[in-house]
Amino acid sequence: MAAAVAVAGPLALVPATVAASPSEGGAYRGEIEVVAGEEGAAGDSVTGTVFVDADRNSTNDRGEEGLADVMVTNGRDVVRTDSEGRYELPAFDNMTVSITQPAGYQVPMDEHNIPQFHYNHLPEGSPDLKHGGIAPTGPLPEQINFPVTESSRTADAAQSCVIAGDLQVTDEEEVGYARAGAINDLSERHDYAGCGSLFLGDIANNDLSLYPDVKDLVAETNGPARFLPGNHDIDFDSPSPEHAFDTFREHLAPEYYSYDVGDMHFVALNNVDYPCTPGHDSPEGVAEHCSDPEGDPQYNGRISDEQMEWLEQDLANVPGDKLVVVAGHIGLVNYADEGEFQHQVDQTTRVHELLEGREAVAVSGHSHSVENMEPGDSTEGWREVLGVGGLPFQHITAGAISGDWYSGEVGENGYPTAIGRDGGRPGVVTLDVQGNRFQERFTVTGESDDVQTQLSINSPTYREWYEQWSERTGQAPEPADPSVVDREDLAGKTWLTTNFFFGSTGAGVEVAIDGAPAEPAERTQQMQGEAQNVGAEYSDPYAASQQLVHGGSLADRTMHLWRFELPEDLDSGSHTAEVTATDAHGREFTDTLEFEVVEARK
Repeated sequence: MAAAVAVAGPLALVPATVAASPSEGGAYRGEIEVVAGEEGAAGDSVTGTVFVDADRNSTNDRGEEGLADVMVTNGRDVVRTDSEGRYELPAFDNMTVSITQPAGYQVPMDEHNIPQFHYNHLPEGSPDLKHGGIAPTGPLPEQINFPVTESSRTADAAQSCVIAGDLQVTDEEEVGYARAGAINDLSERHDYAGCGSLFLGDIANNDLSLYPDVKDLVAETNGPARFLPGNHDIDFDSPSPEHAFDTFREHLAPEYYSYDVGDMHFVALNNVDYPCTPGHDSPEGVAEHCSDPEGDPQYNGRISDEQMEWLEQDLANVPGDKLVVVAGHIGLVNYADEGEFQHQVDQTTRVHELLEGREAVAVSGHSHSVENMEPGDSTEGWREVLGVGGLPFQHITAGAISGDWYSGEVGENGYPTAIGRDGGRPGVVTLDVQGNRFQERFTVTGESDDVQTQLSINSPTYREWYEQWSERTGQAPEPADPSVVDREDLAGKTWLTTNFFFGSTGAGVEVAIDGAPAEPAERTQQMQGEAQNVGAEYSDPYAASQQLVHGGSLADRTMHLWRFELPEDLDSGSHTAEVTATDAHGREFTDTLEFEVVEARK
């Protein structure tokens, strides 16, 4: 296969202007300023100042101005700073005080490019946890001051924002795979320095001692690196939900927070409830699933009541013309697990209501699949499990840096193929934004943005082989030459399939055989409220063959597969199919597949 240069449609938004990276100098390095008080003098409130750090020394020096109208939160309440940059909030143990970075300003970053904008207050520290949790912070400080510096990068209405699903490293070997793959790609890009990257949970794969290695990874990227927690970032030995993400909080970020860039407001949520308990608004089945939080703890996709109250306050402080990006590890909805409550979020309809009338997009990871779900899309599972009809705005499942958990063959570039359960490949999503409008793009690890499709042949010969081996991934022999079809194949329905990784409703695929006029291919999943189509006829033959032979999941369903039935009367001999995939924004991507027709297989 050979991909041609993509052709941008008339509505295309260009990526943000290339800017110097933090590694090239000029990055704002620093930390928050914590002013200790006298022992026992702390009251029941926390105070401080958000100030413009003119000399970039992280200290609120005489003459440095306070910044008005900045949102500050303790995780429950949200206030804005006064005309002098001052704030006051109720104080309690085990709170995280943080600010919402305002557009036009940048909070300091540490040496790993991780923004410093929060303070954990836990006087006695975490309970005894395997991975450490939060060290004792001692008494409430007299002041918690938040430095910022002016930034033209975060003021710009044109932004490119990297959205990265499940890094999910299990050991040092997988840290090396991530470095050789997506992290190397990001180190060579310089278009996201203002908005940075947002890693959507499952940062580690249960071994939280790898967080220092993860921080070394993102030190190689070229913008602020932000994180939210996933179900593999849990302190599983925590005696209570209140400390289930303490190690994550100590190393990476608050459990939930917000920040502004350009004309966007990002909300990073923790929607992993562990140990889960049912709520009054939980779907059917949650009560049984979460029935024994002490003896048999489970996780569920849910936003805590406290966090929902915070979210309402946060959004109430956001102007109605901002683009709101709602990010969580577990998708509000997704296609791969559309009929399962655990892998979607209990309060999806409530979040939709909070965002009614706004420009919005939801982004998530978790399912290790690439899904670009447009407004109006619907599935049987969303309706039956969550009571969700057509989507009110775009929802994106960003795939995974780890792909299918670093499975499959290790290629010459030093990382596994890791083809996903949808047939997609590892990569990252970028939101290219102008004002409050955006266009999404998916970049396959190690490839240019032109690589957007995967072509193969779905024939009766393939389907027979698939059915024989479909329950034995990693054990199948190599299939018959997939580029050869015989007369029996053509008579029994043979399709040329196009896995259009970020294809969506509004996209289309056309196929031209041997230079004849192009004809439309049919999408296998219409996303019009129907049940999920599963099985050999709906699989990606290239992906499934790789997985059945080399290991991994099985690409037996996808929302972004198109198929074109090959004519029964094709002449014997070699043929060339030229495939043009056009996305919902009018951008065109061209790919070709060569195949051979024989009278009968030998």
